[in-house]
Amino acid sequence: MSGSEKFNIFSFTGKMKILHLSWFAFFITFVVWFNFAPMLQSVKESLGLTTAEIKTLLILNVAFTIPARVIVGMLTDKYGPRLVYSLLLAICSIPCFVFALSDNFVQAAIARFALGLIGAGFVIGIRLVSEWFPHNELGTAEGIYGGWGNFGSAAAAFTLPTVAVMFGGEDGWRYAMGITGLMSLLFSVVFYRSVTDTPKGATYYKPKNAGAMEVTSKGDFALLLLMKTPMYGALALLAWKLSPSGIGMFSDSVVTVIYVVLGLIYVFDAAQVWKVNKHVFVEPVPEIHQYKFKQVAVLNVLYFATFGSELAVVSMLPLFFADTFELTPVVAGMVASAYAFMNLMSRPGGGWLSDKFGRKPTLLILTAGLAVGYLVMGQVDGAWPVWLAVVAAMGCSFFVQSGEGAVFAAVPLIKRRMTGQIAGMTGAYGNVGAVVYLTVLSLVDYSTFFLIIAGTAVLGFVTLLFMEEPSGQIAEVNDDGTITMIDVAKA
Repeated sequence: MSGSEKFNIFSFTGKMKILHLSWFAFFITFVVWFNFAPMLQSVKESLGLTTAEIKTLLILNVAFTIPARVIVGMLTDKYGPRLVYSLLLAICSIPCFVFALSDNFVQAAIARFALGLIGAGFVIGIRLVSEWFPHNELGTAEGIYGGWGNFGSAAAAFTLPTVAVMFGGEDGWRYAMGITGLMSLLFSVVFYRSVTDTPKGATYYKPKNAGAMEVTSKGDFALLLLMKTPMYGALALLAWKLSPSGIGMFSDSVVTVIYVVLGLIYVFDAAQVWKVNKHVFVEPVPEIHQYKFKQVAVLNVLYFATFGSELAVVSMLPLFFADTFELTPVVAGMVASAYAFMNLMSRPGGGWLSDKFGRKPTLLILTAGLAVGYLVMGQVDGAWPVWLAVVAAMGCSFFVQSGEGAVFAAVPLIKRRMTGQIAGMTGAYGNVGAVVYLTVLSLVDYSTFFLIIAGTAVLGFVTLLFMEEPSGQIAEVNDDGTITMIDVAKA
């Protein structure tokens, strides 16, 4: 069993090889996903875009990731991480190349919206890493996967402008974008040739039904339908933002059609949930196969506040520092990057703390720190020394990203064969948070924006009180009908 190997970060064999290949695949997805942010000005001038159009591209960049994470999570559980991750990296190189070659706003908007698909890569690695690491190392391993992969956004910010300058001219940004697409395409081949879904001899458990998430009680059926609503609500919010009431990209009639389509998709989604779970209304699910969906719901809310706020703050922090302290765009970008740099240690740290002290106690402490961190950020103004504002941002970032690590230290312990689906839904809630927070930012000042995030963190803390510490064992059904008990107790 691969889990018996030592956890040696400098090793490149067995489970450690899988971890390194996984985080690097995720790193590439983040470089591609956020290759746009550091070259906003170049793209704006080259394509002749307005400020409103640039902000629209930023929101479009995270919108498609909401449904994509759910769908990709289901595909991962059914077909395995190796195939799904390899295909995702290869397919997403196409809209990356299209964006690099775009000549106008419409082409750029379609490409950025499609590139939201690559943000779904995260959930694939969560399932893959959970197959290779034992429970007492899982939080640390998932934290390294998420934290080092997330660092791709900071790496893009530091390297791509330099690459664009190397090629020079008005089209330098196009070459920089194209190179990230080529990286994604080439690594898809490396990943497919180098990875297996499980250690040798281990079973890859698949959900009985891939059409929708399974639940095991009537109450959980209702809660699942309730928790799906904000995902469609966020997309409706995006449509409103693009309406004449927002930036006016779409007409009222187009937005109405989008609302109707979203409503119909929700009805179809609910019908699939009924098809997969109608048996719970006929006879109770045997206790050995039950799990509590409220565990998933709590983690959804927490990821809304943690990763949702990270995506939003990473997008706005350079502008916040530039406006608050009258810094040049270059200096503001470098100062703001301190927030993203915390990913390298904070997210693995959150996972490690969960392994050592338990999932729920760690989450309670980190969520409280998250609320305090954003409360402090809400007090920052031009009278503060810049260095103190940077310290406040880094402190806040520690709790944000450690919280993300702690959330996904718990996700794989809920129901093994559904890890992709659960990670997909929880991950999607991060993007729901990003859309909501970025929309809020367009309506209020910076201080109010930070205080609203703090308020949602308090809400997350309250919901966390209803979560139960993952413990005991999970029963999984083998292909031959026999039952295997998988130990998921905390270390």
